[in-house]
Amino acid sequence: MGVIVYNEENNIRQNLDSILRQEIAPGIIDEIIVISSGCTDKTEEIVRELSVRDPRIRLLIQRERLGKASSINLFLKEAKGEIRILCNGDLVLDSDALRKLIEPFLDPAVGMTGMRLVPMDDSNTLAGFVVRFMWQLHHEVARIYPKLGEVVAFRNAVEKIPENTPVDEATIEAIVIEKGYRLHYISNAIARIRTPSNIKDFIIQRRRIAFGHLWLKEKYRYIPPTRRKLLLIKMLSVNTDLILKFKFFIFISMFLESIGRVLGLCDFYIGKKEHHIWMIAKSSKSRRQPPLPGAHYKSVE
Repeated sequence: MGVIVYNEENNIRQNLDSILRQEIAPGIIDEIIVISSGCTDKTEEIVRELSVRDPRIRLLIQRERLGKASSINLFLKEAKGEIRILCNGDLVLDSDALRKLIEPFLDPAVGMTGMRLVPMDDSNTLAGFVVRFMWQLHHEVARIYPKLGEVVAFRNAVEKIPENTPVDEATIEAIVIEKGYRLHYISNAIARIRTPSNIKDFIIQRRRIAFGHLWLKEKYRYIPPTRRKLLLIKMLSVNTDLILKFKFFIFISMFLESIGRVLGLCDFYIGKKEHHIWMIAKSSKSRRQPPLPGAHYKSVE
């Protein structure tokens, strides 16, 4: 398992604790490789402390922040397991999440799996509602056509990814499909994530992702499901509960998403801006995660 971190002193302890609590038969967690990418806070100190308690935790340090794809390639070089699991250091896994994530690999046709992401932030704000709608939309789309991200598992057929990709999980998706495997989305495997708490940081994220999807289309001729307009229209047309739940926030989300896509398009075609070293959404890192329900992070589904 690889955990990619940049300045996650507020989150990494809870993240690794949720990993160490996992019950994942028919597999085992053989090693947990934490890649520190240019961290300047106490993240590395906390990881060293936890590695004393559990020798499966190994810390690898990149002194300079070179981008997440560079960290992933270091993980792929070091990892020895048959199945590689990737996650960020700012999320918390339900206790049965990894078991559900790896079970589909009993089918040799499955090459990559992903789980459902549930925001843990306050939804009683504009940014909170927009983010919650976006992740609900991802969930509904992935149930029709797998869209994987944030926590993924894949066979060791992926040796490396381009270090200038700004959308790492989607790039792994493209490589796995290119190798003839299929994707599998597990809707009842839950990871709870820290998300932007203001509109500025939300647009920063969406701008980078919009740029990344254009990059992915040019590099691999791969279009993620959430970029397929007909699929989105079909999903919304049959999912009236989603429309009733979020109401006018759908239109606000569409407007903000449009801003992000226009900025990403300008970066790609006009500014030639690179996004593989991300502009950080500071609000997703600035607050300590609240206690979650259940001593062992039991699944919500």
